[in-house]
Amino acid sequence: MMVQGRAGAAGAAFNLGEVTVTRAALRLGCGTVGHALVQGRSPRKAERAALLDALLQTDAAAQLHARVLAPLAQHETEQSQARARRAAATKVDFFTLVRGEP
Repeated sequence: MMVQGRAGAAGAAFNLGEVTVTRAALRLGCGTVGHALVQGRSPRKAERAALLDALLQTDAAAQLHARVLAPLAQHETEQSQARARRAAATKVDFFTLVRGEP
């Protein structure tokens, strides 16, 4: 699959390169269909994502959100904050000294 990027997140899109993806689709016993596309070569991960997609279309959606998606979102937020703290620890503040002024 072709991946696109943007310079500065606001520039025109350009083709960055290609990545491998794995696709899955499945149908539950009740007829609900789930689809997934994941980066890399992991049929098992794609199947789990497709299963979650299908189940989120059923009456179990609220329970799955509370037991699966909310903890994953919390973990992602914590990881992002930890990365930000590590990056902030290396921040260097530059200031300009004006020479020759009384």
